[in-house]
Amino acid sequence: MSGFRRTVLVAALAVATATLSAAVVPAAPASAALPTAAVALGDSFVSGEGAGAYAPVVDINGVAQGFPGWTASNSNAYFCHRSANASLHRANLPGIQARFNLACSGGQPHDIATASAARTKGRQVAAQLDQLRAVAQTHDIDLVLVGLGSNNSSFTFGDVAETCANRFIADAWTGWWEFWAYLNGPVEQKPCSDADLATAAQYSAATAETVTAVRQLLTTLDQVDADGQHRIVFQDYTNPLPFDLHPNFHSEDSRDDTRDKFRALGAERYAAGCPIHRASLLPGHHFSQGLGTLVKTTRDTLAAEFPGADLVYLNVQRAFDGARLCETAASPTGALATPIRLQDDPPNGVFVTSLSGKDKIAIQRIANTCATYFQTCQESWHPNAAGHQVLGQCLSGAATTAARAVSCVRAGDGAITVS
Repeated sequence: MSGFRRTVLVAALAVATATLSAAVVPAAPASAALPTAAVALGDSFVSGEGAGAYAPVVDINGVAQGFPGWTASNSNAYFCHRSANASLHRANLPGIQARFNLACSGGQPHDIATASAARTKGRQVAAQLDQLRAVAQTHDIDLVLVGLGSNNSSFTFGDVAETCANRFIADAWTGWWEFWAYLNGPVEQKPCSDADLATAAQYSAATAETVTAVRQLLTTLDQVDADGQHRIVFQDYTNPLPFDLHPNFHSEDSRDDTRDKFRALGAERYAAGCPIHRASLLPGHHFSQGLGTLVKTTRDTLAAEFPGADLVYLNVQRAFDGARLCETAASPTGALATPIRLQDDPPNGVFVTSLSGKDKIAIQRIANTCATYFQTCQESWHPNAAGHQVLGQCLSGAATTAARAVSCVRAGDGAITVS
């Protein structure tokens, strides 16, 4: 056989062998796509505080913590209050197969990358990014709801609410000549001002903290998300109180809240869920608007740093219009936020719904119960289950919009629009 024919034969045999091998050896299977997921990160306004139906929460040691009792330490992981009624679980999210609520009531920017157990008053849970990494091992993260900024190193929503409510209660039950000794010391008897809630310097510091935390979130998502495609929705905060109270709550027994000692009016507003001076309402809305600016600035700053990221700002400051506490005469019935509710000492889960007939000693004891066992009152002035249902509608719109910033507004008939 000539060399040429031998070469041709060998080449033909090689082709035949390769063809046969391709026919009998199956191709490697394609990697199975992970199920899609939406996750919530941040604080109480996305964890579901106020909405009830709280699920056990896995603590930093890997132990699922159910309700530990009213006198347990408030650092218990359960008091993250992750609710089955939270907006993440109520939103219509086409294409999402699983939802994970990783937010924690009281959460701060610190808690995104570092375990909150490492800071004062932090709960015993792992860093939210560590929890997110665990989800990313089994799911393709397509949507992230972020609610962050109302609690930080400078101020917290809980402290702001407590300050203004306590001032009103102290003013209502005591005269200017009387000493008011709360657990944490005397309480001023005057409305809250803008400076009492947050200063420009505090907003600036809080914004810097929040930007840093969300930058860490975006970097982590780029590292762990299965397909690299995900939308981040930055939700801000809605105020549970109106710009002014319904006229029914302006005065009682010919006394309003601009004069000394007005117990009947104090009891009336507490029962309705809004124990606060009318003069404190506008500063409260300035505070909510300041938080909105903080959240939008965070979104815009990071959009410039991550030009390829899908970042949407969701403004919910008008989502409760017409259904805030004491906005109607029937309050708290029909409101979308939880009224301020306290327990007596010892706390046993029974909320005090009326302060009528109670003297200042009883009022002091009840107020101190909130200070000692914060879990007994931490639901106060948060969206209730119906409120989180509305916020879920807001999230539904933000999850599908082509815009980079949208507002969620409640009309007089209760209709919700996102545009």
